[in-house]
Amino acid sequence: MNGKTDWNGNGATAAQVDMAALPMKRESNWKRQIKRNKWLYVLVLPGFLYFVIFKYMPMWGIVIAFQDYQPFLGIRDSQWVGMENFTNFFSNPDFFRLLRNTLVLALYDLIFFFPAPIIIALLLNEIRVAFFKRTIQTLVYVPHFVSMVIIASITYVFLTPQGGVLYDLISWITGKPIDVLASPGSFRPLIIVQMMWKEMGWGTIIFLAALAGVDTEKYEASIVDGAGRLRRMWHITLPAIRTTIVILLILRLGNFLDTGFEQIYLMTNSLNRDVADVFDTYVYTVGITQGAFSYSTAVGLFKSVVGIILVLGSNKLAKKFGHPGIY
Repeated sequence: MNGKTDWNGNGATAAQVDMAALPMKRESNWKRQIKRNKWLYVLVLPGFLYFVIFKYMPMWGIVIAFQDYQPFLGIRDSQWVGMENFTNFFSNPDFFRLLRNTLVLALYDLIFFFPAPIIIALLLNEIRVAFFKRTIQTLVYVPHFVSMVIIASITYVFLTPQGGVLYDLISWITGKPIDVLASPGSFRPLIIVQMMWKEMGWGTIIFLAALAGVDTEKYEASIVDGAGRLRRMWHITLPAIRTTIVILLILRLGNFLDTGFEQIYLMTNSLNRDVADVFDTYVYTVGITQGAFSYSTAVGLFKSVVGIILVLGSNKLAKKFGHPGIY
């Protein structure tokens, strides 16, 4: 420009013309990106539609938690009651019993079940014989594909006082008959054992994938320095999957109060009901069998709010300690 302003016919500078053309260039780039990756967007489309149809659209139904919902009136014409359903729930004598049972099971899950896949993945990572390693992996994966109904049936067969193998074995070891299925004190450990047997093998997949990315040169260098297997596991393997552990822990806290309806419902009987009733079974009992749709929706919304608070709080805490978090 040689120190002079270059004007076009409309009196605008060349720089202004270029700035005006930027949105068009950005839009054309955006369209080119979609056109170039159109099959990737087609691949994502089923998952996107699944979340929109089955996750986001049903959220409109949350409003019935603030109504006296009547199916024949519909959502629009049902009476608005505000926070009445929540007030009734928190003042219900069963609230603290349900909260205690749910929290205890959730803590058991977090303490015993969550670390189990990590431990199994670390042990499998130390196996050097490929055939033996694949065999063990297959054996621990298989229970994931077994229905919880079948697992509950197997549990009853083994622990029934009428000839159950484990019932006879426990009675022989302790010297007295112990009905595990009917004992309130045995209910929670039984639930955790079932969950660990069914899902801990499947949970190792993510951790084994994370372990596959560990630099083998670090192991070789540590061996030269004289580090044993436990030291290599503690100083190399665990730090390599620490971020994965933190992210999965944050996501798990989002479902902290979800103890699993099917398993609890199948293992509940009249003798252990006092410790077996949790929010999930309570929602089914009150909402489905008694038709209190608004009340049960309020209970479910309470669980969701607690889950969101736990996810946001744990994610912020993780970032404070230097971990990336989930966002």
